[in-house]
Amino acid sequence: MDAVAPDGLEPALSMPELPEVEITRLGFADRIAGAVIERVFMGKPLRWPLGCAASVLQGQRVLSVGRRGKYLLIHLERGLLLVHLGMSGHVQFADRLPERGPHDHVELHTNLGMFRLHDPRRFGAVVYAPLGLDDPVAHKLLGRLGCEPLESGFEPRTFHQALQQRRSPIKTVLLGGDVVVGVGNIYASESLFMAGIRPTTPANRLSKPRAARLQAAVVSVLRQALAAGGSSLRDFKHTDGQNGYFQLDAAVYGRTGEPCRVCATPIKTLRQGQRSTFYCPQCQKP
Repeated sequence: MDAVAPDGLEPALSMPELPEVEITRLGFADRIAGAVIERVFMGKPLRWPLGCAASVLQGQRVLSVGRRGKYLLIHLERGLLLVHLGMSGHVQFADRLPERGPHDHVELHTNLGMFRLHDPRRFGAVVYAPLGLDDPVAHKLLGRLGCEPLESGFEPRTFHQALQQRRSPIKTVLLGGDVVVGVGNIYASESLFMAGIRPTTPANRLSKPRAARLQAAVVSVLRQALAAGGSSLRDFKHTDGQNGYFQLDAAVYGRTGEPCRVCATPIKTLRQGQRSTFYCPQCQKP
């Protein structure tokens, strides 16, 4: 998971992952930029509260939409909306949307279109930080996040140095979000397969060459996922309603008992924490 939650609240769970969130951002960021929020609808409570009266958002102009880890950052004239998709959320943005359904929980009606968060499980959230990125709420959610894997700060040497401080299994470290953000369950499994590393290997036992292979694999897998439109495992859809297709070509994820695409050894599954991990016992070494 990406970060701790506001005080007294549990962290959000991890799906959709970084590629899905970035694809969501790209799907509406340019279209909502400059829009004025005219009306706000808040439905059933989500995982975390909005943190302000809906009227505080009315009349505000949207400046831009960014991303940090798995959070969408909607920058306003006064403050910031942090949007987390939880396990089952997806965003829609259009001039007109279908009639609101039971799983549509947040709507921003603007002069340029309607933003809607659809979230059947209600693990997602929209949180207002009145002081923007300097706000304590934003710092609570974003302050402990690690490197962005698709930016220049994520490089082999610093990645290896960070891993040397972690005794946990490397798969657990990848999911933790404090070394590198956004590498959730499917992409961690795929990256470890590409790098030839067993998911149970202690992070601090990875040599510099193996850490470098894993760093390159993380970048490669995430870029492939972006090119494929992300993964649609549960409810994830693009802002235009289309699915992602990365999961159709996964090397190990979701393929328990099927032959490895490289060596034909049956793919195995193990539980790490509360997550299923998929790996090839022949291709991935401890």
